[in-house]
Formats: sequence, structure tokens, C-alpha cells
Amino acid sequence: MCDIDGMVDYVGRKVDCVDRMKDCAGAKDGLLQKIHDKTAVAGVLGLGYVGLPLAVQKAKTGFKTIGFDIQKHKVDMVNQGRNYINDIPDDDLSHVVSTGMLNATDDIAFIGLTDCIAICVPTPLDIHRQPDLSYVINSAKAIAEYLHRGMLVVLESTTYPGTTEEVIKPLLESSGLKCGEDFFLAFSPERVDPGNKLYKTKNTPKVVGGVTKDCTEVASAFYRNILEDGIVEVSSPAVAEMEKILENTYRNINIALANEMAILCNKMGINVWEVIEAAKSKPYGFVAFYPGPGIGGHCIPIDPFYLTWKAREFDYHTRLIEVAGEINSGMPEFICTRVMFLLNKRKIALNGAHIFIIGVAYKQDIDDLRESPVLKVMEKLEEQGALLTIHDPFIPVFQHNGKEYRSEELSAEKLKNADIVVITTAHSCLDYNFIQRNSTTIFDTKNAMKNAKDRDNVVLL
Repeated sequence: MCDIDGMVDYVGRKVDCVDRMKDCAGAKDGLLQKIHDKTAVAGVLGLGYVGLPLAVQKAKTGFKTIGFDIQKHKVDMVNQGRNYINDIPDDDLSHVVSTGMLNATDDIAFIGLTDCIAICVPTPLDIHRQPDLSYVINSAKAIAEYLHRGMLVVLESTTYPGTTEEVIKPLLESSGLKCGEDFFLAFSPERVDPGNKLYKTKNTPKVVGGVTKDCTEVASAFYRNILEDGIVEVSSPAVAEMEKILENTYRNINIALANEMAILCNKMGINVWEVIEAAKSKPYGFVAFYPGPGIGGHCIPIDPFYLTWKAREFDYHTRLIEVAGEINSGMPEFICTRVMFLLNKRKIALNGAHIFIIGVAYKQDIDDLRESPVLKVMEKLEEQGALLTIHDPFIPVFQHNGKEYRSEELSAEKLKNADIVVITTAHSCLDYNFIQRNSTTIFDTKNAMKNAKDRDNVVLL
């Protein structure tokens, strides 16, 4: 249950306390001492896939933490100890809430209680595929209103190089406080891989780039107190911002290469999955990436466009990144074309065909639909008159383009009644032998059935 009043009592920050802070020896030393003895109050703006795990981790390691979100239903769920992020163990959330270490609110005035606050809000693209920093800007304005001396602000939202110093810093300094002296500002990119069983927030190395050396020192000290793995300090926020975009652009380009190889291998009658497995045998110089119906999630489809947009300022055209984007965005169309060809071989028209889609999440074993390429596959199939049945064990119901879709039972009858089964997400919990036994034709876009006993009715991407 939410106990912000208790948080106020714990902090004990009244007007006279703020006045006393002005007389302390130094803002940096005072904040470092609070971090060291864990009396600093932590804050997280945005309680989504990045923010909530970070807030829970801060609270678990002994920092009183306040989570902020404009969506009241999220605030209520957190304060009730009800989890909505699969990567967080339910017991972890309920424990930090029940012990009063984590409280959530939609009242930005409580920002004034925090000493170390992270901005973890979305950075989407607008309709013109250009960066939309409105959430970040509004967050910075809110913090500026309640900014106090001896406060650390860290931007974790992925953005283009220069955002922290060119956008956030001026907004915060509009408060009259000076960055690097009165308050401290850094960029430390989130590194969240939903569904990853090994690497979580607590044990993933953290990159930190402060506006000044003192900013880097303070931010690094804070993260060392809440994370188990190492801190990688870089010389500036811009380096940290670029590093994050490089991570996801690297994946974007290599996935595009895998997808282009899949298209070519299909034309040449070669099994691309066997090619990749053979290439993996090389102990150096090769990292395996795999093809599929496209790319999805909160990073890979979006982050490279932040860099291409920023590059225009320097009169540079990021050709490789944009070509990779074209290849990946074209995969849903390629999938639909393959489905049509497979149906044509059996003299079945796509218009009116019964198609069973297995998996709509953007990656296996998660319930995340953000930017899922499967949604585009569905759109294109329905545009051609196909009749869809959907199954995803992680997503029982969802809305897309104003239409509600429900996950249907994965029964022998439904599989047999489908003209073609299309596997678009390789959830590990599914019985692929059962799917194979009861399906006429299976188009496996993820090589999910690699261990199926009989593959005579399986066609690979």
C-alpha cells in the first residue's frame, strides 16, 4: 500500500532542512555520503519495462524509492504489489512495497523528496519517423520545478547523441542551479532484454557518462551501490548516448543481413538455418544472427532512426543503417508472399484461406507486442482476405488498429482446419511435435520446429 506520507517522514526534508543543505561543505560530498550510507532517496520517472525493474532494484538494495508514472493504473498496481512486468519476480515487487521501500505516485511534487532520480520514459518516433522527445522534455521540466542542491539526475531513455547536454541540461539549469556544482547530470543507457533468463538489470554492466567529471563520479557511485556488475565510465554523455545506439544499430544491421541471406537462400533452394549453424562453428570472427518476420521491441526498430536523424545535422547520410531498415521492414511483405506461394501450390487462394498464426509477441517467451512485425504480417494477410486464427500463450487478448484479437486454443481441430499454420514467434513452451502432427502445412519463420520428429509438412523461411 502506498505510504508517501511515511516517505516524507523518513526523508525529513522540510524547508529548514533544504536551507541547511545550502550551508553544507559541498553538494557532491554531501550526496556521495548519502549514497554511501543509503540515506539518499531514489526516484524513477516512468514505470515501464525499464523503469519498474530499476525501481525495484534500487529498493532491494536499501534505497527508499519513489516511482513516478502518469498512468494511474500502473501506480495503483505498484502500490498494491501487483506485478505487470514479467522480468520482475512477483515476490521482489511485493516485498519492497510491503516493507515501504518502494512507493509509486502520479504526483510530480514528490520529485522534491528525491536525491537520485532516473528518467526512464519512452522515446518513440513520430509519424515522420523523427525523434519524439516530448516525454523526456516533460520529465526534465517536471524535475526542474523541484530540483534542489545536491541532486543527481540520470537520463536512461535511449536518444540521439547530444540530448543530455543540449536539451536536458538547459531545462534543469533554468531552475537557477548550476550543473556540476549544485546538481549532477549524466546519461546511462538502459540495457534491458525482456525475457533474458541470465542478464537482468542488476547484473548487466552499466555505461555512465556525466556532463562533468564530478557528475560521472556521483552517478557511478550510485550505480555501484545498486548493481552487481561493473560500471563503465565514459568521457561524456554523448559517448554514452552513441554507445547505446551503436548496440542496437549493430543488431539491426546484422539481423538485416540474416534476413537478406534468408531471401537469397530461398531463391537458391538452400536452407539458411543450416548455413548459419555451419558458420557458427567458426570460433572467431562470426556472431550468429537469425532471420524472421522482421524486427520488433522498444529499441532495435527505433533507435537507429535517432542516429540517422541526427546525422543530417552533419550533412551525412547513414546509408548502411537505412538499407538495413528497408530490408527488415520488408520482411512482413516477404512472409506474406511466401504464404501465398505455399497456398498456391495446393491450389488455395489467399483470399478466404484459413491461416493459423502462432505467436504475436516480438520475441519468444514474453508478452511484449511493441513494434512486433507479426502485427504487420497480420495486417497484410487480412488485406488480402485471409481469415486469421491467433494463438499466443503469453498474450490472451490484444487490440490492434481498433480491432480486438483473442488467443485461440491450440487444438488438433483448429490446426487441422487451417489451410496453413505460420509460426511467427518461437515460444519455447509450445509442443511443436503436436503442432506438426496436426497440421497440413507449416511455414516456420523462426526455425522453431528444428527438433520436431517429422518435418515433411514443414517449410522453413
